[in-house]
Parts: sequence; structure tokens; C-alpha cells
Amino acid sequence: MACVVARQDLRTPAVLALETLVVAACYYAGGRLGLLRELTVEGAVVSPVWPPTGVAVAFLLMLGPRCWAGIALGALLVLLHLTSPRLASVGVLVGNTAAPVCGYLLLRKAGFRTDLSRLRDCLNLVFLGAFGAMLISSTTGTALLVGTGDLPAGDFWGVWLAWWVGDAMGVLLVTPVLLLLPRVRAPARPRRWKEAVGLAAVAGCLVPLATFSPASLLFVIYPLLILAALRFELPGSMLCALFSSVLATSAAADRTGPFQHLSDVEVMVNLQAFNGAMALTSLLLSAVITEQHNTRRSVERACQELVEVLEHLTAGEAAARPPRDEDGRPRDTD
Repeated sequence: MACVVARQDLRTPAVLALETLVVAACYYAGGRLGLLRELTVEGAVVSPVWPPTGVAVAFLLMLGPRCWAGIALGALLVLLHLTSPRLASVGVLVGNTAAPVCGYLLLRKAGFRTDLSRLRDCLNLVFLGAFGAMLISSTTGTALLVGTGDLPAGDFWGVWLAWWVGDAMGVLLVTPVLLLLPRVRAPARPRRWKEAVGLAAVAGCLVPLATFSPASLLFVIYPLLILAALRFELPGSMLCALFSSVLATSAAADRTGPFQHLSDVEVMVNLQAFNGAMALTSLLLSAVITEQHNTRRSVERACQELVEVLEHLTAGEAAARPPRDEDGRPRDTD
């Protein structure tokens, strides 16, 4: 027994170290993906969707607060990729680590459930995990840029807004996908397979057309999101939303489609309005549909249990009832 306990004690630091490295690698990979498409706001380069924040919040919700070291290590690797170490980098590192940790603590205090099956969970993710917690990273980072002289004080609010929205979009678009992926199961019926393939084919044709066409057709993506939410609930709608956001961000960075002939600020405003509205539509509509389905299943189970109880009571009364003659009088069994 002592040998087993010793092995478990030795295994725990090894598992923690492995988790830290995995979280750091995923955070760094998300950062490299976010840096593939950048936009310029007030002379500062920002990412319209910053996936590392979504990765960090998802890992915190799945593994707990012990993975904060992996988040810090991943943020450090991203900073080293972007610039040489400076005093301001320490503040940015602290802000990028503290923001998802604070978001996790707020969500846990609010009773957040990672299956996102309730409307309140999606609302908490939007207002606590994304909009609220990401104020820390955006405010800290922008203030340090101004304090070190890398950013003029007059450009503070423009860069702050772009930074905050980019971090929030990472939580809204990436965190739900990562939380739901372990729960996704292949459709059991052939009809559902056909629906899934058909939806993927429609998305593969419609989304590129809407995001790269100069005719401003981004609005046609919303019926696709609604259909995905109705048929496949949150997994289907969030995957469509993430796919649409990636293509829209690519079009905005290349100044093509509906984003051509726009200024830098107009491109950022239009893109973030589209991403935000799309993420909120997918999250909230899917949560309402899932809640309705769960309520219906609960009512059906309660009705089935009530029928079984009534059948049991009826059978018991029939067995306890004495035999009667043709006139309805108790029959003498002696």
C-alpha cells in the first residue's frame, strides 16, 4: 500500500507538468493562429479574434485553476514571438493570465455548467467570462503601451476597444467549441448523417460566397446559423459561427468582399459587429432550444412515471377487490 501511495505522489507532479505543457502548447498555437490575420487600429496591430483567451477559459473550466501556469507559459511564448522581453511585457503577461483566471472564478461563483444546456450559462459566459473578465487584459495592456510611450495617449480608447473585443470574441467563439467537443457524438440515425452532411455542404458554399462577395451578403449567414441551432443545437451552430468568423476575418484582413474600400476603423467595427452578433445569436438561440428540449424530455419522463404508478395502483386495486356476482353484489367465496 505504501508503494502505491508513493507512486501516486510521484505521478501527481508529472501529470501537473504534462497538463501545464499541453495548456501552454495549445495557448501558443492559438496565438499563432490569431496572428495570421491582423488589423491595424490607430497605428497598433491587433487581432480581431484572439483564440488564446478562449483556449485559456476552456482549460480552466475543464481542468481547474491548477492550469494557470500553463496559461502564463503560453502567454510568455507568444510575447517572446512578438517582441523582445521588456518591463512592459511583464504587465501584459500578468494581464493575459489574470483575465481568464478571473473569468473562471466569476463563472464558478455563478454556478456555471460546462454543458451549456441552460440559457443562464450562456449569458454568464457572455457577460462574465467574455465582456467582464477581458476588461482586465485590455485595460492592462493598453495602459502599459501608453505608459511606455509605445502608444499615444489620444489613441488609448481605440486600441483598448479593439483589444477588449478581440479577447472577448476569443471567449465567445472558441470556448464553447472546446467545451462541447468532448461531448459531441456521431449521429446514430442515417437521416441525421444526411442532415449533417447537407448542412456542411451548404455552409461550405454559402459562407465563402457571403464573406468574399463585394455585394455585402453577410446577413445571409444568419438563417444558416438558425437552421444549425434548430437541428443540431449548440455544437452545430457554434461550428458554423466559428467557420464564418474565420472567413470573415480573412476577408477583412485582405480588404476584400464587403470590407473593401473601408477605412481601418470601419473594417474593425463592421467585422466585430458581425462576429459579436453571430456569436450571441448562436449561443443564446441554441441555449433556448436546448432548454426547451430538456424541459420536454423531463415532462415526458414525468408523464411516463405517472402512467406506471397509475397502472401499478390499478393492478393493486383489482387484485384487492372481492369478486362480485352479476348483480354487482359481493360473491360468497366460502
